[in-house]
Amino acid sequence: MLEKIFGTFSTRVLNALCGFITLWIGTRYLGSTAWGIGGTVLVDVTLLLIGVELMAGSGLIYFTPRKSFRTIMKTSFLWIFIVISVYSILFYILSFTPALNVFVPEGYEVILLILVFVYSFHNFNLNILIGKERVNTQNIIFIIQFMTQMLSMIGYIFILDIRDARAFVYSLLTGYITGCICGFFTIIKYINDDRHESLKACMKEMLHFGTIIQLSSLLSLLNKRLSFYFIKSFSNISDVGIYNSGTQVSECTKLIGHSIALVQFSKISNLKDEKKAAQLTILFLKIAVAATLFFNIILCIIPTEVYSWIFTDAFSGIRIVIITTSLGMAFMAANIVFSHYFSGINKPKHNLMASAVGLVVTIPSVSTLVPLYGIAGAGISFTLTSLATIIYQWIVFKKLSSAKSRELLPTAEDISLIKKEIMSFMTKNGLRKEKNEVQ
Repeated sequence: MLEKIFGTFSTRVLNALCGFITLWIGTRYLGSTAWGIGGTVLVDVTLLLIGVELMAGSGLIYFTPRKSFRTIMKTSFLWIFIVISVYSILFYILSFTPALNVFVPEGYEVILLILVFVYSFHNFNLNILIGKERVNTQNIIFIIQFMTQMLSMIGYIFILDIRDARAFVYSLLTGYITGCICGFFTIIKYINDDRHESLKACMKEMLHFGTIIQLSSLLSLLNKRLSFYFIKSFSNISDVGIYNSGTQVSECTKLIGHSIALVQFSKISNLKDEKKAAQLTILFLKIAVAATLFFNIILCIIPTEVYSWIFTDAFSGIRIVIITTSLGMAFMAANIVFSHYFSGINKPKHNLMASAVGLVVTIPSVSTLVPLYGIAGAGISFTLTSLATIIYQWIVFKKLSSAKSRELLPTAEDISLIKKEIMSFMTKNGLRKEKNEVQ
């Protein structure tokens, strides 16, 4: 279990590093205009994937152990073709008006649809692997994808001498295609799983599950964007940039929670014992919150001068954002673990309700605190929202699992289990010898 968490965390860190290198090369050799177009295309891909992921997204992790592979594949592939067809028709109609190029950069309409189409199948492969508890294989495919993206962009720029947004967009497509092909060969063996199930019933069940997850994600996104809106309204656009940069630095610590939660979701989706699922969730919760809080404290004690040196004096306000959001990031780590628990036991509606509770707190807090304290007020609002969200999730979790509040405290059993996992991980990876080998 620790090996999967460490592997996932390492993969996320490597992805972040490659993203930074890509950012540096893109801004330096493509220019701000081209980089802006490339970034817009990537955002458009993310937005269009919302429709695809209603039935071909992370919900596949839950359904993979419960449905035959062929049924899931037919359902997902049919839905992908339907959604892409609808998008294509919509793009064609809008092409006769100026509206299309308000959202999609001119000349990138077709390749945008191709990107969404290819990534949908790539994402299908990744989610199936997680659902089969093959997290390490999923990490390898993901590494292949983003490494291919970075290396191909370097090739397009320095070998083919493409010095516009196409270099970045083509690299996305190259990475998606490579990852998709590699992923396909890792899941093809499941094609023999041909249990007879109703395709219509499966589609209905998956659509219901996926809709709730996507609505929850949209509300969470709205919670975050409201802060940007109020900062811009009561301050200026530069403060939005400072707040965004500060939250990006703080969110690096969420890599720990995301890594733990991914393994948790994979494990719980394959468990039939809900009591065991709850016990695992409490353990993961303690680890995620403690680790996230620890690294946020480190970020908080770094002097302002260091942040000014890294990001220039214009971003000296980053530290106050990090300080005011640090507790909120720890609460968000708990939120991620709870959310994956509810999804893993087929109760994603509680994630939607938690996001709604967060929005109810965000609106009055951000509208009150930002005018008074600026970006610090936005950070405090984020922390209050995160706290309200996990209070709701904890109440529901207690009701479903009969857990006690005292179980949130670290125990000797927790420490023993973690120590055992660490020793097992070290032994397996040659970092520690077995006792009989030492003797």
